Amino acid sequence: MNMEKLRDDFPILQKTINGKPIVYFDNACMTLRPKQVIESMDQYYYEYPACAGRSSHRLGAKATEEYHKSRETVAEFIGARPEEVIFTKNTTEGINLVANSFLFGKDDAVLTTDKEHNSNLLPWLLLKNRKGLKHLVLRSSQDNTFDLEAFSQTVGTNRNIRLVSMVHTSNLDGYTIPAREIAKIAHEHEIAVMLDCAQSAPHRRISVRDLGADFISFSGHKMLGPTGTGVLYAREDALEKLQPFMLGGETVVNSTYETYELEAPPEMFEAGLQNYAGAIGLAAAVNYLEGIPLESVEKHETSLNKAITEGLQEMPGLSVIGPENPELRGGIISFFSEKMNHHDIALMLDELGNIEVRSGMHCVHSWFNAHGIGGSVRASLYFYNTQEECEIFLGALRKIMKLG
Repeated sequence: MNMEKLRDDFPILQKTINGKPIVYFDNACMTLRPKQVIESMDQYYYEYPACAGRSSHRLGAKATEEYHKSRETVAEFIGARPEEVIFTKNTTEGINLVANSFLFGKDDAVLTTDKEHNSNLLPWLLLKNRKGLKHLVLRSSQDNTFDLEAFSQTVGTNRNIRLVSMVHTSNLDGYTIPAREIAKIAHEHEIAVMLDCAQSAPHRRISVRDLGADFISFSGHKMLGPTGTGVLYAREDALEKLQPFMLGGETVVNSTYETYELEAPPEMFEAGLQNYAGAIGLAAAVNYLEGIPLESVEKHETSLNKAITEGLQEMPGLSVIGPENPELRGGIISFFSEKMNHHDIALMLDELGNIEVRSGMHCVHSWFNAHGIGGSVRASLYFYNTQEECEIFLGALRKIMKLG
């Protein structure tokens, strides 16, 4: 990767605060946007700011054309068919769409891991409280990796499990579960599989056919795209297991006072006027990532993680969450101090060196509460981060830890 050229595409990285550059290590929350994405959205608003799929005039026709192109671009990116790509506003909406559209029956159960983001925990707890859906949690192994043997035993002995819904790459510790093997075992027991790919789609090559999942959800804002954009992939035959729970404009072919005729997927799941500029910006983000390519992103992030992990190991009193091997943690380093509060550390990193990290429970409250840990500092990396930035981060952290 030509790092200097890539970083030039991100206007925020050219700015300084108090004479110091910005070190952006909060990419698991939200990535930065290159100017190409911003420009593509501006083009929509300046040149064809009209409704897609509704208006037959030339501006509407152009909007429709670009919106359809965006769906095709995203579909190709993950190895899907365009009709299997449903636009959402984020990963959370995609998971909730499945949770509320999947045809669960009495005594049915859903199985998740113990590291789920609230987006893949709370929808199931809500259904548990409202409709009696059973929610089962598969615990991680002692080394913080996925327990495939326990998973196989669980789905093999519990006949009530209808859906396995799991985070592909954890935003807590960066660990990636063996999704292909999970899907294979689940399907042998006629169990559907959904993956939360919010932290994997931006960082590695995702092929829906290789992963074998029935449903995959991810967000645009974590992969260079605009906020309020996301994707739910639903395999063509898996769409038959869903009944839309939200209807309105664009979801029907026709209606009377008594009846309605649904559109075919994906339109039947996209109620109301859509975020056309957002979808176009998401497609631009996909095109940008394709030009890097993603294989280089994963390798680069791992090298940065190794450098930071080695530095943290030299600082007494710091504990890293997740597997010990940084190669199993992608671009995420989540750690906590025995002496200092995680929020204090994050604030001081910002004050000392404009180093932007996340502190808290990272929407994985359930895991932190189960382990009796109050929170952590999370440094999350992307392809535009550098070894020099890692050194700046470690240097500032050493000064902070001396204060503790």
